[in-house]
Amino acid sequence: MEHKSMSLLFTADENWAIGVDGHMLVRIKDDLKRFKEMTYGNIIVMGRRTLEALPNGEPLEGRINIVFTRGEREIKEGNYIVRSVEELDLLLDKINGDNKKTIFVIGGGQLVKLLYDRCDKAYITKIFKSFERSDTSMINLDEDSDWEVVQESEVKVENGLKFQYVDYKRKN
Repeated sequence: MEHKSMSLLFTADENWAIGVDGHMLVRIKDDLKRFKEMTYGNIIVMGRRTLEALPNGEPLEGRINIVFTRGEREIKEGNYIVRSVEELDLLLDKINGDNKKTIFVIGGGQLVKLLYDRCDKAYITKIFKSFERSDTSMINLDEDSDWEVVQESEVKVENGLKFQYVDYKRKN
């Protein structure tokens, strides 16, 4: 079975921190709008804690939600549940056999580490700030020689917070 190509989609601070206590470091309206536009009609893969951080812990409308979990906790209806990479591969083959939908890995940190080698694109919202409190981070793509920047937006500001959209692709 061929591995499906995946994309990372995150907001990260200057230290590549992506979360604290199961939540995003900060909510930026423009970034949330971009997230919705990119993921709508596509597939999002997340860990259980990321699901719980979504509004009411509900699956996001208009997307195929896949939750990767090792536990037996009850997950709300409307999500596909997988417990292994093999299960994920089987499910993706079934629901996206034609590869028409983009698969976004949206969190958390453990899932990024698990699926990192399968990701060939990354869409990162870089925040020009270092948050004092964080407990989840991802690999610094700027320091990984396997990745290169393919596009950068202009620097934006929202509520005094500077950020920029940076798109990466894995070199092959």
